[in-house]
Amino acid sequence: MNTNFSNYELERRLSLYHVFLTLYERHGDLLDRILQLENLYQPSLKGEHLRYVQGVVEDSSVYLITNLCDNQTQTLEQMQHIWTIGRDRSNGICADNRHLSRCHAAIQYIECQGFYLVDFHSTNGSFVNGESIYQPTKLQDGDRIRLGSLTFDFFLNHQHRVLPALPTDLVTQLIPSTANIQQQELGSHSAAQKTDDLVSPDETVQISLECAWGRLEYGRDGLQEQQKSDILDRFFQQSTRTDCR
Repeated sequence: MNTNFSNYELERRLSLYHVFLTLYERHGDLLDRILQLENLYQPSLKGEHLRYVQGVVEDSSVYLITNLCDNQTQTLEQMQHIWTIGRDRSNGICADNRHLSRCHAAIQYIECQGFYLVDFHSTNGSFVNGESIYQPTKLQDGDRIRLGSLTFDFFLNHQHRVLPALPTDLVTQLIPSTANIQQQELGSHSAAQKTDDLVSPDETVQISLECAWGRLEYGRDGLQEQQKSDILDRFFQQSTRTDCR
């Protein structure tokens, strides 16, 4: 009976495994998205974040912005407009991923045409929106790219706008300028100086402090001798009660 149940359970798990492999081969991109959405709600995976590559065309400048390198956002310029991707440190985009080939693929910009993804006959392949590519493939804004098991989004930016200046009444509600901060500090310092000048050096400023042992009076010279003695007496009395308990 137990043997039959074990065989049945093994066959069931193998069947589920084959179903999962089939789904991953045909809809790997969809499963990657589902897994990433699940990871967003796991507190232990706070370090995980959206991986991306952004191609920027600005006047005569062409460059990439990405966080694939050491999990830090970087701007990458390359005079030939070719950014290689792989696990070898010599690549323009180096990612520590064991499913990447040493030089897995490249993103290339061709003038007046756009950005292309080129696979270098990698072991685990390159995919755009879940489709395996074998020839240079033009990238569109929002494409999902998977190299081996490394998945990231590609964004395209070729528009540049200069925004108008903000109204003065709105700017005053934002972070104050350095000049205003310095002026406020000078005003506060002057007010404090005037307050100090009102107090004679010979006067004693009394500060009342409520504590567990009663009300104490502080002067500029600290506690008076009688107060120090009272504090020590109360401390020893409290210690004696604690030891008796």
